[in-house]
Amino acid sequence: MKLSTRLAVVAGAALTALAAVAAPASATSATTDVRLITFNDLHGNLEPPSGSSGRVTLPNGKTVDAGGAVYLATHLKKLRGEVRNSVVLSAGDSIGASPVISALFHDEPTVELLNRLGVEASVVGNHEFDEGLKELRRMQHGGCHPTDGCQFRESFQGANFPFLGSNVYYENGFPALLPFSIEFSGGVPIGVIGATLKDLPQVVTPEAIKGLKFGEEVQAIDRTAKLLDLFGVKAQVVLLHQGDNSETAGPDECKVKPGAATAIAQRVTSTVDAIFTGHSHQQYNCVINDPAGEPRPVIQGASFGRLLSVVDLKIDRRTLDVVRGETKAHNQIVTRDVDPDRDVQDLIDEAKTKAAPIANKAVGTITADLTAKGAPSGESPLGDVIADAQLEATKSNGAQIAMTNPGGIRTDFTHKSSPAGEGEGVVTYGEAFAVQPFANIMQTITLTGADLKNVLEQQWQANGVVRILQISKSLKYSYSASAAQGARVSNLTLDGTPIDPAASYRVSVNNFLAAGGDGFTEFTKGTDLSGGPVDLDALIAYFGAHPGIAPPPADRITVLP
Repeated sequence: MKLSTRLAVVAGAALTALAAVAAPASATSATTDVRLITFNDLHGNLEPPSGSSGRVTLPNGKTVDAGGAVYLATHLKKLRGEVRNSVVLSAGDSIGASPVISALFHDEPTVELLNRLGVEASVVGNHEFDEGLKELRRMQHGGCHPTDGCQFRESFQGANFPFLGSNVYYENGFPALLPFSIEFSGGVPIGVIGATLKDLPQVVTPEAIKGLKFGEEVQAIDRTAKLLDLFGVKAQVVLLHQGDNSETAGPDECKVKPGAATAIAQRVTSTVDAIFTGHSHQQYNCVINDPAGEPRPVIQGASFGRLLSVVDLKIDRRTLDVVRGETKAHNQIVTRDVDPDRDVQDLIDEAKTKAAPIANKAVGTITADLTAKGAPSGESPLGDVIADAQLEATKSNGAQIAMTNPGGIRTDFTHKSSPAGEGEGVVTYGEAFAVQPFANIMQTITLTGADLKNVLEQQWQANGVVRILQISKSLKYSYSASAAQGARVSNLTLDGTPIDPAASYRVSVNNFLAAGGDGFTEFTKGTDLSGGPVDLDALIAYFGAHPGIAPPPADRITVLP
């Protein structure tokens, strides 16, 4: 549907809402109940995610296996069957950074899944822009890929729901996406406002968002909420692709470390009745007072389809507003002890069959799990292996050090037999793709020793986020997290020799980091850039050259008091 047509639909819905305001309330039903069911950061995980990515932590610290589209669909049907009125939403990153059975087909299978699940609106996350705005438009409206054509099916119809972004603009200031949608459920209108993180340019490549600007979240939400209010749409919720980190806690606990999402929730207009968050892949169920001092839910459902965030609203039929004190929220675990949904299983089987010739090819072997999480220092076994692979792949550029961002490592390698049955310890192309799905290009740059230290100091960022870069075995250093900003890193060595602040060093990073991604702006000081292979190709070549890879010792980063 074209933007002008969609806006006309919205305007028509607004007029309907205004008419509803004028209608007398039913004597027998003063309120109506509506259930909102939302998931976030699915990332094309059609199959049950593996390792730590496929588990949910319970309040007692134990874990339960969770996730998988066939189980997500079953739990969703159950939740919808418990109430008369319901709306299904997504808080962003449904596509992008996806496993191979979706990514090989430019996430068309995942969009088909979202259509089958009955998603009615989604905010854009940063990964919706992985292939640029033009490709996002194709996800919305359909059509074959301009280069690869239609490989999954003969045609692609696109999404049955709108992608929202109230703070996404063209450089001239005009909106690039719809700011909101109006969903009617139980005879009442509900305004759904979408806002993505204003810092999105820091977490995608510049080319992907060329010509776009991303505004401050609260301003965009408040402006949109005011417009909806003028239309007579009083019940309003926000899909916010921004989130906070959390301490280890159960799905319905609130142990967040207050950050960007909490700050937004505290400031957003009181007109908004609930906020669904995403991006940080955390599980929490909080109540945060709005600017008027009234409580409202702020909730997030982990990632990869492991949780469904449920908010039950009671809406006054006379005022069309939410009775705030009656709101209930919880995170439903997508357990795997339910019957899988047959229609969704057919979709997944189709994708697996078509991807199998590539996905099931063995590329290497491991002797034990390689996990993306590891030592308290932030160093991980899988991060070590990936950085070593990137260093080896760029030696011809004179590389001495390789560094990679933890956000680019999407899941674990598990030692158990692969789904395709290749045997214990065998790594397939599909598994490697799931770990490194972005097709980032390796680049080798020259940095001074002082620049290199400044890069490492940027691991502790002004917004409170800590991103520990994964480094090759050639580099070692120490840090004290309690030290002052800019003075945390010490004892840098290259192959045992102290780093000289005035000397030059050849450092390999992916093109995302080289452009200053994830807030590592010091990388942009790099000179003498030389190109290298795609990061996935570097990893696969390393597996081929080193059979039986074992988890390296966690001795590259030392934590000081």
